[in-house]
Amino acid sequence: METKPTNPSTRSEIPSGYLNIMGYIDESEVNGPGCRAVVWVQGCPRECPGCFNPDSWTFEINQLVSIDSLVEQILSKPQNTGVTFSGGEPFWQASALADLARKLKAAGLNVMSFTGFTLKELQSASAPPGSQELLAQLDILIDGPFVESLAINSPDSPVSSRNQKVRVFNPAFADKITWASDQIEVHILKDGNRIVTGYQGWLEWT
Repeated sequence: METKPTNPSTRSEIPSGYLNIMGYIDESEVNGPGCRAVVWVQGCPRECPGCFNPDSWTFEINQLVSIDSLVEQILSKPQNTGVTFSGGEPFWQASALADLARKLKAAGLNVMSFTGFTLKELQSASAPPGSQELLAQLDILIDGPFVESLAINSPDSPVSSRNQKVRVFNPAFADKITWASDQIEVHILKDGNRIVTGYQGWLEWT
């Protein structure tokens, strides 16, 4: 059954030209094809049981990052061939992410996003503002909420629960859906904090 998109009743104001993010890493290989940056946005009203990133649910300001500084950071890593938007729910910051995506695509990178919405919901009149704008920039979309009872941990599946779908908008990526739902990475940041990312693990700052 399709769920009607709901507008969060309380969202902190984000200045124009900025994103409210939960976290960021360079050079991941478990969040889409090739080596890519990953941006986790802050805010999601779904609160799905078994969610990988419950710290991303609140819409309070976490890290305000300018779009231009993210572009500079992502492009400073020549290994990055693309960027993935995750969360949280990327489509609640769709217009800002579309701006980021346009700038990165102009530099030759590809763009992918996860979303708890279905594609049909995102194409409807009740979708979050800017949804069509962001969809137009995507090469790949993974759509549908995580459903714990339908969870997959398989070396052959790029999605984390059976209801989710891989939408390939750019035919050049049709044969590049090769990452798997049981892959994880551990990133040690300069300040000593650790990020564990991948479908099987929770995303953690410790």
